Amino acid sequence: MIAVLPAAGIGSRMQADCPKQYLTIGHQTILEHAIHALLRHPRIPQVIVAIGPDDQQFHQLPIAKDPRVRVTVGGQQRADSVMAGLQLAGEAKWVLVHDAARPCLHADDLERLLAITEHSEVGGILAAPVRDTMKRAEPGRNAISHTVERQDLWHALTPQLFPLALLKLCLQRALDDGATVTDEASALEHCGYHPLLVTGRSDNIKVTRPEDLALAAFYLTQLDN
Repeated sequence: MIAVLPAAGIGSRMQADCPKQYLTIGHQTILEHAIHALLRHPRIPQVIVAIGPDDQQFHQLPIAKDPRVRVTVGGQQRADSVMAGLQLAGEAKWVLVHDAARPCLHADDLERLLAITEHSEVGGILAAPVRDTMKRAEPGRNAISHTVERQDLWHALTPQLFPLALLKLCLQRALDDGATVTDEASALEHCGYHPLLVTGRSDNIKVTRPEDLALAAFYLTQLDN
């Protein structure tokens, strides 16, 4: 088992002076919180972080000195960064991919996801059932076209867990085909596979906008209780 965190993005929607993964919550960056959430599990002995080619911040962090953490240079797209990480995964059978900007992963969610390795050959993702009313906008306009039936709709979360060889194969095929790869599961979907949906907590948020930072800080205090 090995984990990969693509962390080469700049997070422009955060309107911050640095990439969002380097914003701090308490005494640690968002990225450090995300890494520690994985390393706390005994089945995850190593985390590979794919950073941007001009990243000057990661190596200044205490986590960079942890022998369980390896670094590689990522690419312009998420899939490129994940592929770079997979190249260092060695002989691992399974690989977890986790968003660098998801600091609030709960240990129970991680345990439930890892449990699927006992009965699945395809893997799966943490996900949360959609609870809000969903609207489809008219093309190019901020106006409602129609309401989307929310039954069977899920919010895709991370980590996402797949056999290493299968993920590499599907990611490469999706990239070669010019497919849109928004997460790792979409690469498997492109190749005809059907990953499992493992119900995860809705507080496993991705810090994307400025208001998410305070919410993540609150959720992290709850995780420690």
